[in-house]
Amino acid sequence: MANLTKRDMVVKISDEVGITQQQAFDVIQKTLEHITDSLAAGDNVELRNFGVFEVRLTKSRIGRNPNKPETDVVIPARATVKFKPGKIMRQRVLLRTAELSK
Repeated sequence: MANLTKRDMVVKISDEVGITQQQAFDVIQKTLEHITDSLAAGDNVELRNFGVFEVRLTKSRIGRNPNKPETDVVIPARATVKFKPGKIMRQRVLLRTAELSK
């Protein structure tokens, strides 16, 4: 399985839309910055048919160092980003079930 990088996206979008790679890079970069800024401000980001990014608070918990199992360590609560895929993405990814289960 290959990874899709930001660079790959820039090349594909610039070829498909007919804009320069720098323009495509700027659009992608600004999009990611706006998503990050919104999440940092505590807002959810909803992209229809793609999914929803939301900030959730994890609970604090007790962890243990495997090298010193007698010592408990408190892992504090923290904000994390969760992603919930949209209907179309969920359906398209579901088609890979048979291929991945081999």
